[in-house]
Amino acid sequence: MGALLFNVTTAGLMVLMFKAGVALIGENTVGRRRLPWAAAGLTTVALAAVLTQLCWSGAMDAFDSDPAKSGWWRVITSVFMQNGGFLGAAWNIATLAVMAALAEWFWGAPLMVGLFAAGILLPQHIDALFGASDRASTDPRNFAGSSGATYFLAATLAAALLLRGSAGSPRQRLLALAVPALGLTLWFAQANGHGLVTVYGFALGVLVRFLGRQILRPDLDLQQPPRTTMASLAIIIGKRSQQVDQDD
Repeated sequence: MGALLFNVTTAGLMVLMFKAGVALIGENTVGRRRLPWAAAGLTTVALAAVLTQLCWSGAMDAFDSDPAKSGWWRVITSVFMQNGGFLGAAWNIATLAVMAALAEWFWGAPLMVGLFAAGILLPQHIDALFGASDRASTDPRNFAGSSGATYFLAATLAAALLLRGSAGSPRQRLLALAVPALGLTLWFAQANGHGLVTVYGFALGVLVRFLGRQILRPDLDLQQPPRTTMASLAIIIGKRSQQVDQDD
């Protein structure tokens, strides 16, 4: 029962951040936005890592972040290893794809990748700063998995939603504030590392949004529509699907 509650609350936190991300960029603007190539690239790497695990039994031993093993690369490669079974891997990859796309549309591709990298590298150093260096208890990856970096990245969107100023409604600000509040609750009530890295991501998102307010252009796609958008891609796929059905 405890494991089920842990999974449900962890998923609930992600749903909350997804709603914050959609509110930030505007659900009705998705079709007009450019293809999130950087998000697609991260997702492809995650899928390739899972394929590697399926084809090579020694992949986890070679790439996880077990502190008992040496290797400078492990802190990065372990993010793309998955150890939660089929459903866990599917959830991690799906949430990575969606939240990275939302983050790319708001922050831009380079900054999105940078924030994802921060989600990989920063939490362990912040933990060490506060004396919480036992990664077995604080690392949501449990030595492998993309969920920690994804929750960190997703929380930056909630932070940006909070700082929208007059463009944001009171309901949206409450939604944004609910993200770190729930994250802290999960950390203290369950020792749930997803909640802790969410707070870290939210704090960094506030800082980045405050410092980059004058240079970030999240609505560029709406002002200068790209040649290929999400909507045009859906039309192309739909036409090709109909053509295949007719040929059959």
